Amino acid sequence: METIIAVERNYLGEIISFKTSNERIISYRKALLEAEEGLLDGVRLCEASYEDGQALIIEDTFAEYPLI
Repeated sequence: METIIAVERNYLGEIISFKTSNERIISYRKALLEAEEGLLDGVRLCEASYEDGQALIIEDTFAEYPLI
């Protein structure tokens, strides 16, 4: 099973993509889908409520991870 080893952030500091232990670069959305399917280890998901409904988000900030 793959794990997250690095992150890429935009100018606001938000995560936009991840690097996995298999050297893949995947988008935040792809990481969310793979974590939901149980394909990414060590990624915690939580539900967030918005005005237009609920959505899953990645709970961890990955602050200690290196940049891609």
